[in-house]
Amino acid sequence: MAIFELRTYDVVVGKMADVVELYKTQGWPAVAKHPPRLVGYFTGDIGAINQLVHLWKFNDDADRRAFWAGLFSDPEFMAFAKQLRPLLKHQENKLMMSAPWGPTP
Repeated sequence: MAIFELRTYDVVVGKMADVVELYKTQGWPAVAKHPPRLVGYFTGDIGAINQLVHLWKFNDDADRRAFWAGLFSDPEFMAFAKQLRPLLKHQENKLMMSAPWGPTP
């Protein structure tokens, strides 16, 4: 059964444009070299205006762990992460499974 990981990053107020530019120029190019597990990135418009949310889909926990191990061993991704971290206030990760009804991404 697939596992979904929802990652929510609270961005320092006033730094969202920097985060977006960093993801566009460094983060996404580094992530895109790895197996395609990303469902999507999302930014808040109303309410959570200083949040970056991303949803990932993995085949199982072993797939999830292998993906993150590969990404975190990538020097380009880690160079991006080093620049991103000071722009973040908080991170929350949730692991979820699809409900047994309705559509599944």
